[in-house]
Amino acid sequence: MSTYDYIVVGSGLYGATFAHLAHKKGNRCLVIDKRQHLGGNIYCENIEGINVHKYGAHIFHTSNKDVWDFVNEIVPFNRYTNSPLASYKGKLYNLPFNMNTFFQMWGVTTPEKALAIIEEQRSEAKTLMAAERVIEPRNLEEQALLLVGRDIYERLVKGYTEKQWGRPCHELPAFIIRRLPLRFVFDNNYFNDKYQGIPEGGYNKLVNGLLEGIETRVGCDFFQDREHWESLAKKIVYTGRIDEYFGYRFGKLDYRTVRFDTEVIDSPNFQGNAVINYTEREIAFTRIIEHKHFETFGQAVYDNPKTVVTKEYPSEWKEGMEPFYPINDTRNNALYLKYKALADSEANVIFGGRLAEYKYYDMAPIIEKALSLDYNG
Repeated sequence: MSTYDYIVVGSGLYGATFAHLAHKKGNRCLVIDKRQHLGGNIYCENIEGINVHKYGAHIFHTSNKDVWDFVNEIVPFNRYTNSPLASYKGKLYNLPFNMNTFFQMWGVTTPEKALAIIEEQRSEAKTLMAAERVIEPRNLEEQALLLVGRDIYERLVKGYTEKQWGRPCHELPAFIIRRLPLRFVFDNNYFNDKYQGIPEGGYNKLVNGLLEGIETRVGCDFFQDREHWESLAKKIVYTGRIDEYFGYRFGKLDYRTVRFDTEVIDSPNFQGNAVINYTEREIAFTRIIEHKHFETFGQAVYDNPKTVVTKEYPSEWKEGMEPFYPINDTRNNALYLKYKALADSEANVIFGGRLAEYKYYDMAPIIEKALSLDYNG
């Protein structure tokens, strides 16, 4: 007899949600994680009374009421609205690209004038491509110029993207940027979703709520004693790297990673906003996160005399580093499909989440997927 119905490998949002829903259906679950904490990349570390997003900013947003109601049943979410800024050579621009951005860039105050400038710059890009007899964009740079024109591309897209991916935009595939939304209204709300916010008290409360009543063990590497873990359960829920699960049989998938430089500052308010992107190539980091603004609003920011900020430095991934962003280019996608074929043949293993599916996920779609599964064995 198996000790558990499910061994869940990884306690990130997918693993925690799966375990929660399976547990509610009467299944015996054990959740293990090789890190020394639960929560995967949404884990928060409390520093100076501030919930610090240890693995980068996580902002929950969705238009799916079932998903929103589900997470709010675990822990109430606050009213945080994502309104990032971009800093380019000392000047600040609102994001996403909207009438505030266009006013800051060109001094225009009407949608008609903003659209006229953008269309003129788009036409210039089309003319250049036509002169070279290019029908479809050959790279990210050409794609972006067709979408937003040269001014927005050079100030707010080019440098940030090159830092994020570690190579020039003209060497990156066009599909990375399928669209760059332009809003001809004065609206700094980054997301179009109906609901957004941060768990009151931080993401650890969400994870702890999901895993309440479920056995968990941290500091457990599945691969160091694989036969033992597999012997304990009828099924494995695997949320780690799919290539690692199959012993890198076809080779290793590629990722981008991020180094986080976190600092306590002896000031109640460092930058006045949760997220500021630094879009010039010469500045090594991509953005600065000031964590208290995710959960503290208005004058309450000054109740805590200290603040915590994190600079994010993207880099190429190497073994031993945290794999954050799948590189979904032609080579890696073809390699992943080979591993997926193996995964599909594993009757007693469920592969789910960003690493197991080699796919970037926002948080809400992860929960939506978990909610759609059958937990009746």
